[in-house]
Amino acid sequence: MRCLKVAKIEMKKIAQKALDDLEFGVVLEQAALRCATALGKAQMMASIPSSDIGEVKKALLRTNEYASSFSEEKPIPNHGFEDVSEEVSLLDVENSKIEVEGFRKLLLLVDTANTLMVFLKKNKDLYPTLFEATYEQVPIKEIPKEINRVVDKFGEVKDRASDNLHIIRKQMNAVRSKISQSFGAALSTYQGSGFLDDIRETVMGSRRVLAVKAMYRRKVKGVIHGSSKTGSIVYIEPQTTLAYTQELQNLIYDEKEEIDLILRALTNYMRPFVDDVNQFASLLILIDMHAAKAYYAKEMDGVMPMLRDTQEIDLKKAYHPLLYLSNKRKKNTTYPQDVHLHAENRIVVISGPNAGGKSITLKTVGLLQLMLQSGFLLPVDESSNMSVFERILTDIGDNQSIENELSTYSYRLKNMQRFLKKCDEKTLFLIDEFGTGSDPELGGALAEIFLEVFYERNAFGAITTHYSNLKLLANELPHMTNANMQFDGRSLQPTFHLVTGEAGSSFTFEVAEKNGIPYSLINKAKKKIERGKVRFDASIAKLQKERASMSKTSKAMQEASVKSKRENEKLETLNAKVKLKLARYQELFDQEKRMIVLGNSVNDAAERFFITNKKRSLISELLQIVETENAKRKRKSNAVHKKEQQEKRAIKKEVVAKVAVVRKEKKKQKETKPKENFRPKVTFQIGDKVRMFDGKAVGTIDTLEKKKAIVNYGIFTTQVNVEALELVERKQK
Repeated sequence: MRCLKVAKIEMKKIAQKALDDLEFGVVLEQAALRCATALGKAQMMASIPSSDIGEVKKALLRTNEYASSFSEEKPIPNHGFEDVSEEVSLLDVENSKIEVEGFRKLLLLVDTANTLMVFLKKNKDLYPTLFEATYEQVPIKEIPKEINRVVDKFGEVKDRASDNLHIIRKQMNAVRSKISQSFGAALSTYQGSGFLDDIRETVMGSRRVLAVKAMYRRKVKGVIHGSSKTGSIVYIEPQTTLAYTQELQNLIYDEKEEIDLILRALTNYMRPFVDDVNQFASLLILIDMHAAKAYYAKEMDGVMPMLRDTQEIDLKKAYHPLLYLSNKRKKNTTYPQDVHLHAENRIVVISGPNAGGKSITLKTVGLLQLMLQSGFLLPVDESSNMSVFERILTDIGDNQSIENELSTYSYRLKNMQRFLKKCDEKTLFLIDEFGTGSDPELGGALAEIFLEVFYERNAFGAITTHYSNLKLLANELPHMTNANMQFDGRSLQPTFHLVTGEAGSSFTFEVAEKNGIPYSLINKAKKKIERGKVRFDASIAKLQKERASMSKTSKAMQEASVKSKRENEKLETLNAKVKLKLARYQELFDQEKRMIVLGNSVNDAAERFFITNKKRSLISELLQIVETENAKRKRKSNAVHKKEQQEKRAIKKEVVAKVAVVRKEKKKQKETKPKENFRPKVTFQIGDKVRMFDGKAVGTIDTLEKKKAIVNYGIFTTQVNVEALELVERKQK
């Protein structure tokens, strides 16, 4: 509706010839097959590329958001609905009536739109541009509520749709019951009399009738409704049911009248919502189109390229969409291309042999540009950059016009006239086999002049040619460049790879030789043309071969460089880890050394106290030791100290773990060796001065009991196993 008007405006900007030349219609047909609604398909087929960068960006974002929903936990809900154009048109007609089936379709439309709007509002962070597409609409709950009050899920008007309808249907059920009873009684009576045929009864014109044998027709009271083909059976409605049947027919008429009133009232209720219904339909059509584009992109691994405000085409690993999908079905290989057009390189002249992929490259650029400006995701690398052009002009294929009695060249000249009128800095032009159709030298000269005009007008474009003068022109002008489709000089097979920066040879004679043309004829042909031109073409061919060889060498060197770089990075990482570990072990060693010194200082203070028994002196020494340590700590900030402590704890934990492993191994070794006791047995006496084997403090034995001794160290006593003691001095007698 609204979208169709926009499409008609855009038609003026993109020439229909460009759409036809680039097979944009085929893309639309393939995308339309993925639409869920008939209106969505029609809208898709009417799509025209836009030249408004804002609209293009919005369309791309919406398609990209829908494509992203395939991998989200909250996928976009169903958007399907049926065409309600007829119902909407009836709402514009006074005193009109929408049938029950129409209300079922309207209910589906409104319910679907309501669900979608609620979902998009709830998930607008995931789908912001799709949420904007709701045009600030809000769900309308009144419509489903009112329709559901009148129509049931089977598409029938409910008994409770009105009080009068409820009464009528109640009466109808009662009459039907009476008809059934009276007909059953008649059936039983006449069956017992033997008047009925074996089939007994049937239905004619929605009425139950008795199947009476023709010979007994006068004995059965009722109305005859017909007979069998042979005339042996007469179908009679019993007299007893006639009155009830007539009453039922009157009630059926009353029911129809009441339903008509109900539906007219419901139609009148819907009239104020006609604009909302139109907007809901437009919203669902829009979502349907973006969904179809997203599914289409999924098949060809399409992504959204970066959109630039300035004119630029920077395609990386770009595939021709139609060729890619066709080859995918056939399981054939499709070759991607890299094409770069920007302010410093506006025009590219592509040369090379026939069947090398020049035309496909040209069509790839054009079709991808049309798809971009129509909101399609593209089969390119996601780092590709593109912009929007106001005009896309094409001259591709055999343009001979039989209707206008124009030759190929005449038609091309008329096309060039159109190019000259419209070409400017916002134009993308694509010309295949530029200058052909006339004398090579004269046609080439005219083509050169045309190309210079396009260049002076700052237009962007790509052309394919075999003409040497166009290759030379591209080499001379600063913002124009040559490119060629690579060709394997040995196998004489195309590689379908576009190389920018140098012209390509047509490999005319090489291809002719490969296709079985005798060498003698080829040699004669060479003599027919200028020697300089042969040498020029041969030089280009030689340069291409050298370029291919250098490309292989460069690729091998790059791979070796990458491998070497990775190895160096691994070594640097390993070296850094080793240095870090060494630094940590050094810190741990220094810490342990400091703790030993500190422990020795405390132990010396304890021995002096043991000898002198002066507490003040002991406390003074301990305080001095603590103050010295705290003075060292103050030199560092709290953050640094905290960090160091964490690192030390980590290192200590690592060392303790390793020490535990070492101790475990030593313990195992110790268990395997025979135990040797190097300590001489000593008999201790009370009063002997002793100390522990792994200690320095000396104490006196106060008590001995079995293998235990109470040792007095002056300020405290402790119980020690005698095997852990060594004798320092015997008690003097």
